[in-house]
Amino acid sequence: MKTIKVITACLVLIISASTLAAQSKTKTFNYKKGEVLDILLFTGTEDFAKFFPKYRETAFAFALKNGYQPQPLLAVSETTQGGLQPQSFVFGKWKDLNSRETFLKEITNEVPDFHDQRRAIWSNFYLSYYELDKDVTFEVTEDKIFVATALWKDDNSDYESYTSNWQKLMKKHGGKILLELTNPRSSVGYMYKPDDVILTEWQDKSSFEAFHKENLDIGEKGIINVNEFIIK
Repeated sequence: MKTIKVITACLVLIISASTLAAQSKTKTFNYKKGEVLDILLFTGTEDFAKFFPKYRETAFAFALKNGYQPQPLLAVSETTQGGLQPQSFVFGKWKDLNSRETFLKEITNEVPDFHDQRRAIWSNFYLSYYELDKDVTFEVTEDKIFVATALWKDDNSDYESYTSNWQKLMKKHGGKILLELTNPRSSVGYMYKPDDVILTEWQDKSSFEAFHKENLDIGEKGIINVNEFIIK
């Protein structure tokens, strides 16, 4: 239990100084067209607290230098579909695509043991990133349910039919799309490239569960994989 508390505290330090004072029930996310949004899925190891300080002083410092901007932490409370079961679902922001890709190209020259450090800190770590084509603002509050759904498409026409039915069911049960990301990029060793990532808001868990049960009945034609997480 003590180890889990230490890991959680360190994760908060990684993601945003604002979460240190986060007694607030609302987390606000603001993104501008041209910025790049990371989605990071990870689980900390038992040695997180031991190895993170070095990572913070090396790799994390280099990311900040290159335009990385930490965002409020979101934890995964439940995996509802798919085999991945990360502890955290995290957004990260970069000022533009060049700054994001410059970091990927230069990090091992700057921090030669970068990948070794990551393996010591996280037992799993997946990354996808997306260049935003419009301004986006949304809030995550404690009194509602938020779900992140990642979809990998199969055939385009079948996929369009699947997502059309998916959205009809979502609206039927009171869901609301806060964010949709397409055209994914990733990096070697941390590859995670869902074709769509959709963040939805629900008034309560029963509304989402009613949607989820009915959604399973529409089948999987059009998709080859799905991951879905309730986040908070």
